[in-house]
Amino acid sequence: QVRLVESGGGSVQAGGSLRVSCLVSGDPRNYLSLGWFRQAPGKEREGVAAIDSNGRSALTDSVKGRFTISRDNAKNTLHLQMNNLKPEDTAMYYCAAGRRLGLYLVADWYNYWGQGTQVTVSS
Repeated sequence: QVRLVESGGGSVQAGGSLRVSCLVSGDPRNYLSLGWFRQAPGKEREGVAAIDSNGRSALTDSVKGRFTISRDNAKNTLHLQMNNLKPEDTAMYYCAAGRRLGLYLVADWYNYWGQGTQVTVSS
């Protein structure tokens, strides 16, 4: 079983930065892919970033150049550094883990989910 706990959300003004983190517990062989998703009220869950056990990463187009995904294997932690935040980045951010190796930004790829952390960006 894999458990994910997010932290680090909050409120920031447009142009500011936040880092959200996800503590992952469980056998690393059970989660070859890690990802960040977000969901704004009234909208579908959107894939933001993914990273696999080889360190390869992918970002959705709307956050390229602003967000960075990273993982600290020694601390079993996943991070999402978010810079130059925009009001449209406001959402609940979820950490996800998948048993298969891949960089897919679709929810169906992932098997385990955290409870989410809120990010609010004001204009």
